[in-house]
Amino acid sequence: MTARTVQLVLHYDGSAFAGWQRQPKERTVQGELERVLTRLTGSHVAALGAGRTDAGVHARGQAVGVRVPERWSAANLRRALNALLPRDIWVAAAHDMRPEFHARYSALTRRYSYYVGTDDESRSPFRRHTEWALARALDRDALERETASIIGDHCFVAFAVRGTAPPTDDHRCHVRSATWRERDGGIVFEIEANRFLHHMVRFVVGTVVEVAAGKREPGAVDALLAAANNDDVSPPAPAHALFLDRVMYPQDLYTHAE
Repeated sequence: MTARTVQLVLHYDGSAFAGWQRQPKERTVQGELERVLTRLTGSHVAALGAGRTDAGVHARGQAVGVRVPERWSAANLRRALNALLPRDIWVAAAHDMRPEFHARYSALTRRYSYYVGTDDESRSPFRRHTEWALARALDRDALERETASIIGDHCFVAFAVRGTAPPTDDHRCHVRSATWRERDGGIVFEIEANRFLHHMVRFVVGTVVEVAAGKREPGAVDALLAAANNDDVSPPAPAHALFLDRVMYPQDLYTHAE
């Protein structure tokens, strides 16, 4: 049977999931998606995500590669999935892709955003499950100064969970952009890179925020980029304020969008 390669672009609220990756006794995004795909096609369909978001992390641009029977157009597959998926997962788009498309290895860049609440209302139940409710002002100059250090190609071993990458991994990532911007009620950190290590964004945010709050000395990020381990990194920022926003692929991998 001929198969169609489709990229699904997912939005999900990570609050009630034990992360992206399928787990035998936990509710996960991959598990829910594969359950519905199997129901629709009559056989198991593997759903390969561009990144394995942790428990509590949200997405509005998670890219997922699937191979389904040719009779399923990308548009029809999207409609059918959205009719059956739980309310905390939504397929925003579906694209026909060339057979060589791989959701993880074909990606050029990934973009994340992290939300920090600096006003008192950030403690509201309507906000606190999608932002870090600090409810205090931060030194914007310090935020920008520390963040500027990570732009470019660096070893991020000090900003990763120890032992989660293969021993041969050099832990190098190329950060194309990283900045903070104002928003109503707080600030948001936006970062785009070719790859991310486990907890990397959360470790960066946790460290930069501690400097901006006066809890660490300036230059902490530079020191950590030169470190051989993560002994001195700050605790990671909470998972629930992190969003996977976008995954970019070469245009020649797309056939046509549905």
